[in-house]
Amino acid sequence: MFLVAVTGGIASGKSTVSKLFQELGCQIIDADIIAREVVEPGKPAWKKIRQHFGSDVFHPDGSLNRDMLGQLVFANDAKRKLLNSIIHPHIYRRILYLLFRHLWKGEQFVILDLPLLFETGTMLPFINSTIVVYCSRKEQIERLQARNAFTHEAAIQRIDAQMPLDIKREKATYVVDNSGNGDKVRDRVQALYSELKASRAHWKLRLIMAILGSLPVILIYYFL
Repeated sequence: MFLVAVTGGIASGKSTVSKLFQELGCQIIDADIIAREVVEPGKPAWKKIRQHFGSDVFHPDGSLNRDMLGQLVFANDAKRKLLNSIIHPHIYRRILYLLFRHLWKGEQFVILDLPLLFETGTMLPFINSTIVVYCSRKEQIERLQARNAFTHEAAIQRIDAQMPLDIKREKATYVVDNSGNGDKVRDRVQALYSELKASRAHWKLRLIMAILGSLPVILIYYFL
């Protein structure tokens, strides 16, 4: 099994591309979904957020007020780093667990939907290929304002908290241009899917596992 990471910027269309891969039958591990799961009421990350950020960032029912917390951390780098230090370890542990499940099932490859792939660098050593979903900064701002009802300033604040898309594009193995034409995006994803399915990268790991699996038998035969 090999790993493919889909990343991009906020409102660049990363989730749309991941959904298209999923429609083609790919297994997706979405870090955004996991990030929501690890802060559910009563979980360790939820408790630490309440400890460090107080009750103001929670709804009356105990669930996390993501909008309130977002306003707080995107206006303060130190608080954003603190929040990431709380939730990221839990996210990566869950990703690791899901990866082992897919490995056990014999998947050829798994797609990781990772918004902060390049910013954190945590998963990069394990990634075979990276796909950056790109659009112009102007489109990012307009989409974010339309989607989240942000002011122009709030949209820029959130975009600037991430690595610029132009830099991410330079680091990518593949780029999907999501600048408005849905058919072109679908065709690009289909082409990438075909290329990934034709890859033999997964055989390297299978060969290593086969060798390791046969090692006890070899040792027994040699010493007995």
